[in-house]
Formats: sequence, C-alpha cells, structure tokens
Amino acid sequence: MKFTDGYWRKRAGFTVLHPAHLQDTATGPDTLTAWAATRPITHRGDTLNSALITVDLSAPAPDVIRVTISHFQGERSKSPNFAISGEPGDVSVDSRSITSGALTARVSDGDHWALDFLDADGRRLTGSGWKGIGIADGPDGSYVHEQLDLGVGHVVYGLGERFGPLIKNGQTIDVWQEDGGTSSEQAYKNVPFYLTNGGYGVLVDHPGKVSFEVASEMVTRTQFSVAGQSLSYLVVYGPTPADIIRKYTALTGRPALPPAWSFGLWLTTSFTTDYDEETVNKFVGGMADRDLPLSVFHFDCFWMREFNWCDFEWDPRVFPDPPGMLKRLADRGLRTCLWINPYIAQRSPLFAEGAASGFLVKRPNGDVFQWDLWQAGMALVDFTNPAAREWYAGKLRGLVEMGVDAFKSDFGERVPTDVVWHDGSDPERMHNYYTQLYNQVVFDVLRQAKGEGEAVLFARSATVGGQQFPVHWGGDNSSTYESMAESLRGGLSLMSSGFGFWSHDIGGFEGMPDPAVFKRWVAFGLLSSHSRLHGSSSYRVPWLFDEEAVDVLRSFTHLKYRLMPYIFGAAREAHLTGLPVMRPMPVAFPHDPAVTYLDRQYMLGPDLLVAPVFTAGGEVSYYVPSGRWTRYLPAPGTASTIEGPRWVTETHGFETAPLLVRPGTILPVGSRQDRPDYDYRDGVTLHLFEPAEGRTAVVVPGPTGADTVFTVSRSGDDVVVGRMGDALPWRVQIGSTVTDLAAEEDSCTLTLG
Repeated sequence: MKFTDGYWRKRAGFTVLHPAHLQDTATGPDTLTAWAATRPITHRGDTLNSALITVDLSAPAPDVIRVTISHFQGERSKSPNFAISGEPGDVSVDSRSITSGALTARVSDGDHWALDFLDADGRRLTGSGWKGIGIADGPDGSYVHEQLDLGVGHVVYGLGERFGPLIKNGQTIDVWQEDGGTSSEQAYKNVPFYLTNGGYGVLVDHPGKVSFEVASEMVTRTQFSVAGQSLSYLVVYGPTPADIIRKYTALTGRPALPPAWSFGLWLTTSFTTDYDEETVNKFVGGMADRDLPLSVFHFDCFWMREFNWCDFEWDPRVFPDPPGMLKRLADRGLRTCLWINPYIAQRSPLFAEGAASGFLVKRPNGDVFQWDLWQAGMALVDFTNPAAREWYAGKLRGLVEMGVDAFKSDFGERVPTDVVWHDGSDPERMHNYYTQLYNQVVFDVLRQAKGEGEAVLFARSATVGGQQFPVHWGGDNSSTYESMAESLRGGLSLMSSGFGFWSHDIGGFEGMPDPAVFKRWVAFGLLSSHSRLHGSSSYRVPWLFDEEAVDVLRSFTHLKYRLMPYIFGAAREAHLTGLPVMRPMPVAFPHDPAVTYLDRQYMLGPDLLVAPVFTAGGEVSYYVPSGRWTRYLPAPGTASTIEGPRWVTETHGFETAPLLVRPGTILPVGSRQDRPDYDYRDGVTLHLFEPAEGRTAVVVPGPTGADTVFTVSRSGDDVVVGRMGDALPWRVQIGSTVTDLAAEEDSCTLTLG
C-alpha cells in the first residue's frame, strides 16, 4: 500500500503524521518507551493541538527487539494473535537504547527522529529515519506504517510462499491469503516475515493484512503497514540468514519431525479423474510390477460423494468396502492419505448438524455464512469454537481408526471477513489466521492417534507458526517448465520464511504434461523433501507418458531412498533448528555474493547441490561455489569434479541432473532402495568427498534414537574412520575404492591417492 505520490507528495486523500524529534523517554524492567512529537517543539504552545507518537521497545528473546508504534491507544484488544514465545535473556536499558544480546535499538537524541538497530560492534544494520514512521488517515480509514532502511546491495527474501522473483526488492506484496494458483502474485501461504542479507530479519506481528512495499514506494527502504492505530514488529539479528531462521523459528515454533515413510514416493488418484478401488489396485499393482516403490497412496476429493464435501463418508458407489481396502493397501506396505477441507457443503449431513450446534461461521445477523464457490451452499467450520474443533476432530478420528495414516488438509484461504466468530475474533485478523487453527486440529488428531514423529499433513495454506505442522505443498501449478520454475521459486521463498519441509505436484497439476516435462519434473520432485505424483484431470502414473518415464522415476526414487540416511538427518536438523531441508543458496552461502539472486538451484540439506533442468533438450546453467565439488550423478561428457567458484553450462539426458557433493562431505548412503523407512545404520556406506584436515563427524539416524556417530580424522594422506554405535556392518568409500567392514569393526585406516 502506497501513501506517497513520488518522493515529496502524499497521495490524494491521505494525511500522514511523522515523528519530528524525540520528546521524552522512560525506562522500565527490560523496556524503553520513547515519545516523539510530530512537529518541532520550540515553546509550550507547540505542545497543543498536536499528536504524540509512542514507540515501545522490549526484548522478547536474545538478539530480538520488539518495536510497537502507536497513536491512539484506546483501541479495543483484538484477537487472534500469533503465538510468540521466548525468554528475554541478557537485556540492558538506558534512556536512549535497549540491548538484547548482540542487538541494540537506539533512539536519536538530536533534533531529528531516528531509530537505529546496531550489532555488537556498533555497525548499523538498519533503522527508521526521516518519515520512516507514519500515522496515516485516508479515504478508507487509518493506518500505521514503518520504513526500515535497505543498505546498498541489501536484498529481501521470504514473506511466505511467493512465486515471483525470489528477491522481493521492487515488489508490492500484500500478506493476504488467496486461492490464486502458482502463476499470480497471490499466495496460499502468507507470512509477514522477511530476512535480509544485511544481518537481520523482521516479523510484523499482525495476523491480518500487512502491506509491504519492498524497495518500491521508496527504493531504499522496506515499508510495511497495517490498518488501525498501532503496529508491532520484531527485529531478529543473525548475523547470517541461517542464524535468523534459527532465531525466528525459536520464536514462532519449529517443525515437527515427519515420519520417515512420508519422504517416500506418493501417488494419487488425481483430482477430477474417474477412479474406484479397481483403479487404485491397477495403479498400485502397476507400480509394483515396474519396481517403482511407493510409500503412500492418496485419495483425492472424490473419495467422498460429489456435492457432499465434506461429510467424511466414503462414496459407496466406488468404494464399497473402505476398511477392507485400507487393510489390503496396508498389507502391501502402503500408507494412505485422504483429502479434506474445512468446508461443509449444504448437502452434507454434517451441515444441518453443524448449523444446529453452532459449529459453523455466521453472518452478523446470525445466519450461517454460505456461498456456492467450490461447494454448493458451503459453510465454514468455526475453529474458534472448542466444541466445533472437537466435533471436526471426531470425524477425522473415525477415519484414522479405520486405517487412514495422513490427511491432505486442502484450502483454508477463502475465509470471508463479513462474518462473526464464536470467540469474538476480529474477521480481518482471522482471514489469514484461520489456516493455523485448521491445520493444528488435523495435525493434533494424527499426533494423538499415531504418536510423536508419526503425524504428517499435506497442507496448502499457512501463516506464521504453520511450519509446526508439516508438510506443505505448493498448490495448483501447471504442466510446463515455466510453472516448474515458479514452483521452485515459491518453495525457496517459503523455506526463507521458516518452513522446513515442502513439496509440489510432480508433472504439474493443471493439464497433461509433455513426457519431457514429466521426466524433468520427476528428478526435481525426488530431490525435494517430499515427493508426490498428482494431477487435476489426468493421471500421473509414468507409463502413460512413455517407458523412459518409468525408468527415470525408478532411478530417482531408488536414489532418494539410498540417500535417506542423509535426508532424514537433514530433516532432524530442520526439526531441531528450523533450518529447511531444501535451502536457498543465499541461506547456505551467505558470504558469496554470486548466490544472491539464484532461484533455479538449491542445497538439499547442507551438502548436496541440486540444479533442476527446465528444458526439454537438457540444457542447464548453474553456479558452483568455492571448492572442488564432485558429481554424484555422472553425466556423459562432463568432468567428475568441478572446481568453484564458477558457472557451468551443460546438457543432461533425462536420467541425470546436476547433483553435486560439497567438498569435505561425509555422505551416508543407505543399503536399501525399496523403501524410505529402514534402519539407516545397517550396511550404510560412508562416502567421503575431499575429506578435510582435522576431525569431522556425521550422525546416521537409528530407530528410536539409537543413532550411530561416525568420525573422520585426516592427517595428510592418512584418514582414520571411526564408529560409535551398535555393531552393524558398514562400508567406507573414497572415489571408486570401497572398504567393507564387519559388524564388530569400529574403525579403519585409509590412505588417500
């Protein structure tokens, strides 16, 4: 939202007050309050008929400072609010500044208002200067804005899953949930948090609409604004992007650890295709016959009868024996997932039940809110009502007891604002926040029934804190290379916003992909944290494209399962620290300016570089950071190692893609390729790439926490590899040389060269 007409003038209809200079301050326990006059005060008469802006500073956690700007403080308290946790840590306050850990906020004591944020060395990170803070009145109401400086070369990432350029500089972004697909400026997952390469991130603590002007209205500043009389935001010090993500997720919640089986290959019925149990069995059997190891089978919307979504009842015309079918699938080693949404169609028997019990969102006149978008006469479950939450959860528990393992919690974006909520929540704030209540209810059902570490969703919408309920997928894309690329940009944007796990529809959702598109997307999909074959009006079984598609899917599925000791280790790191499994290059290499704008490649975990191929002919260009990197997938006509930093342009067939291993990596490779969930320690191969001088270690996850720690110590050409853990057979590989070790052997010594 813009308030100016160029640099000097305000937009027509707006009056905006700005702090002119610091009037006074007061300190409290770990707090600092500053009052700023909106015009110079030269004598007592200047204090009359004038506004006073209040700026409250506090420290909710180490290296974090909260700023609350307010004009009129008589507004009633509104809910919902983001759940932000933390302990203040070491805080110091004086009359002009507050310090939290390595971050200081300082207000100017000169003639001109300024609020600066500095690191422990006194380096200015950002700040709000002349006309940065604004109290605006316009044709549609009142607003508060803040503008934080962007230094030369500083860029902004994040703000949720957004499908445009990864760098947000130059963009106008409204944080407002929409069901807009992957090809528009709208987003399913809106998160008013951004991080920068300047050493800090910012969370705007407002669950409703937040409008960002990122180096757009004023090209040297990031502006954010909300309606009303107050604005609260938190500055999070890094200094690196990874540090910022760790500290941000400590405030807003870390991702749960998804079960190992969820990292395997998912296959679905697709959306509007015709399917019944015979179709399902044909697909599952066809995958098994072709050595395409499935982990999960997903039933999309039409497992329920049309016009009844949701009634949580299987359509008996096509699925006459759901418990038996689920058991038969389980006996084949498959988990099952069902599509759901938070809406109740009028024809569903649950509509009358929910309306009579007060479980559906109402209009101000007491009528149930209804419309015909998506489902005829549909209403929304009011998740602010504890009884409604339990009612909805009860329907899901019945399905879990029947044998369902996961839910695709679709939708949650189309939430009206002309309604009344059970708990009195503000409709504008609830529009974005609704998804948090919805996904938490669904996730908790699975967690309570299956146990910690066994719950997983396939969720489309999210806001701040939504990362606690993985997994999220990218929504409705199209079957083109362009949509494949925009999907990756959306995922990298989401990973920059505190989310640890992400997926996308392999082959694209809308349309029938060209076989080349499908095969290129398979490589990208299986080198993502979670991998799902899903379409809209066409199936995604590979033999419908060509036989090579079957081979490509088999190859990359086997590859992912062999890499599961490494991938699940990265998943654990996401769970414990908040760092995503799929890492944007600027997060992984914060000191390399060449990665600043890269949005067609990423790191899978800390040590594998992935560059998806977005062309039918296989041409791809990507950047290799410093060091000697090794190809994990040999490609004809390419060298086995690449010395960075450099750009590489090459051509790949469908059976390969750029997958490079970072120098110094100890890559644990599993012994199985038929499933993603196994004892990763049993028969593991430690593949050493350019081992570094000194001692390094890697943890290979074991069942129920029985991990094994492997250490690699190098001195010159001598390498000693040790094991601490259960006695199981293992191997060590350097280049093409493989050393087999018996279960009772805890170490070996190798000579390089």
